Amino acid sequence: MSAIEVFAERLGDYLEPDQVNLVRRAYFYAEQAHDGQTRRSGEPYVTHPLAVAGILAGMHMDHQSLMAAMLHDVIEDTGIPKDALISQFGDTVAELVDGVSKLTQMTFETKAEAQAENFQKMALAMARDIRVILVKLADRLHNMRTLGALSGEKRRRIAKETLEIYAPIANRLGMHSLSTEFEDLGFKAMYPMRAQLIDRAVRSARGNRKELLSKILDTLQTCLEREGIPGRVIGREKHLFGIYQKMRGKRKSFNEIMDVYAFRIIVDKADTCYRALGAVHNLYKPFPGRFKDYIAIPKANGYQSLHTTLFGMHGVPIEIQIRTEEMEELANNGIAAHWVYKSKEDVINGNHARTRQWLKSVLELQQRAGNSLEFIENVKIDLFPDEVYIFTPKGRIMELPKGSTPVDFAYAVHTDVGNSCIACRVNRRLAPLSEPLQSGQTVEIITAPGARPNPAWLSFVITGKARSNIRHFLKHQRHSESIALGERLLEKVLVSFDTTLSDIPQPRVHQVLEDCGMDSLEELLADIGLGNRMAYVVARRLLASESSGEIEAAKVAEPDDAQIREMPLAIRGTEGLVVSFARCCNPIPGDPIVGYLSSGKGMVIHQENCKNLADNRHSDENILHLTWDKDVTGEFTVELRVELEHERGIIAQLATGITMADASIDKISVDERDGRTSVVQLVVRVRDRLHLSQLIKRIRVLSGVLRITRLKN
Repeated sequence: MSAIEVFAERLGDYLEPDQVNLVRRAYFYAEQAHDGQTRRSGEPYVTHPLAVAGILAGMHMDHQSLMAAMLHDVIEDTGIPKDALISQFGDTVAELVDGVSKLTQMTFETKAEAQAENFQKMALAMARDIRVILVKLADRLHNMRTLGALSGEKRRRIAKETLEIYAPIANRLGMHSLSTEFEDLGFKAMYPMRAQLIDRAVRSARGNRKELLSKILDTLQTCLEREGIPGRVIGREKHLFGIYQKMRGKRKSFNEIMDVYAFRIIVDKADTCYRALGAVHNLYKPFPGRFKDYIAIPKANGYQSLHTTLFGMHGVPIEIQIRTEEMEELANNGIAAHWVYKSKEDVINGNHARTRQWLKSVLELQQRAGNSLEFIENVKIDLFPDEVYIFTPKGRIMELPKGSTPVDFAYAVHTDVGNSCIACRVNRRLAPLSEPLQSGQTVEIITAPGARPNPAWLSFVITGKARSNIRHFLKHQRHSESIALGERLLEKVLVSFDTTLSDIPQPRVHQVLEDCGMDSLEELLADIGLGNRMAYVVARRLLASESSGEIEAAKVAEPDDAQIREMPLAIRGTEGLVVSFARCCNPIPGDPIVGYLSSGKGMVIHQENCKNLADNRHSDENILHLTWDKDVTGEFTVELRVELEHERGIIAQLATGITMADASIDKISVDERDGRTSVVQLVVRVRDRLHLSQLIKRIRVLSGVLRITRLKN
């Protein structure tokens, strides 16, 4: 019997006869298309598509996936166009083949930017039809199984790509057996010597442990029978790459890892899992804190099981996983388990729904990411999840990567919740937004209308969704703020020419935009606000006559530079990201100030007598005269130096005095000068100079305070 007939017979177990015939037809089409082509091993090329379809059939994939597997190299390797496949096999199969072909053209050896672009393509192909990636994973698995025919360098490159990209994707889709095989094959190709050593050690350890292993297995099986629990017990082998990672990552010796005996108990239904758990806990004492219930709270990829660790005979640790036959199938084949490809109208089961949710979030990341490198950074975080399970106040469970903070949780609930988050309660108590969350905690997010994401959040958030949304918001906010500042700077100059921006004829504005290579006035204003263009130069160009390039004499009399400088711009303190306050001199409302336009950063405000600007304050065209708006708001940092005599509790008195003056301490450091005196450096937040003078008075009257000075530069 030919190979395809043997395969067709196997498919008859779960596919309809007409579906089997379609798969057979796709095979003969591929055989004809690849006629004369061979693999590196010398076999006819068609053996590869047949093997890929065989892997998918083992997962009970639908007939369209098997047809796509048969045809997956036809477009790329034989020159047959996509249209020919549409006319022969229909749109769906042709789209799957096209999707797999595009993924096959990707190479991950190129520099980071190109790799990220390719990864983006893969994510988008997955989002359109998840079967594309399943066919690709099966294709990669067969290639990994037949790596021997390739050169050493190519073998290592493909293995590295498999370990970094394909194994995590298989794991994220819940396909544990596929992920494990990828890891072991990749490990053997990347580090043949290490794999050989560990393999030899595992075989030797297995021989020594055979007797004890079968004794524990018999005891567990007898225990289930005695309790009347229908189920089977199987020994669980640790895979080579898993052992290697534990030895490397957890700094454990080989013997420490192999001393743990692992078993799996497979039962009929979820209720029985808990009965089996009770039975084994009665048989051997459980390790405290080592029980995990992934049935009640499944992992993000749909994995369900009970995990427990027991003190076995002679104190030997025994790891046990308890699950149903369905959970076992799902753990091994993930989203491909019992595959029935659903149309949009059908209800999709929990695992499919979870995967679709993940793919939707991947698409969202792709739209919000500034570039492909940012996108791959965010998705890779989601591909290596070690989850914590957090409850909302209404009892809904959310899974997040380990190390997630309340800000990550807020964005997981909804983007708007994250953007307007100001505080949080963890288990009903106020907690910092940067505190890492633990499984089982209940988190409530406190929001406020008009609140904005804080740039400092980027230093502690973990999830891709939170990171990309914060960056997206800040980018958008920075852009709108730079437009507003640019408009104020330009209007300030135009007023000195006795005109305003609205008086400039539109054709003239368009001409200047064209000369500057800009598409819109907003773009030009943003460039001024970011300090990339001088408002004075732009104003002169806007007022220049198109013919002569001179200022229209009839319309405006040109002011001198001094006149422009005499009209200071008012600072409100709420300008946002494009206006910052220099840390060298910490200006506060009431201080005489100037602004320095720094290219790409916007305006940095300094005190007028700041040493950092002393040399070029009168000559530099980037320096603007500023004033404080009468309605200035916000808190501003000031650095103070306090000399103290040693007294019990003097630092506490100092902190209390600052709080009583309605100011807050950002930073405090104490330097002991000698046995009698100390110098305290303080960074405090005040509203203005009047508030600062009240604060200094309050500190000065404390007993033990010798001198207090405000530090500048």
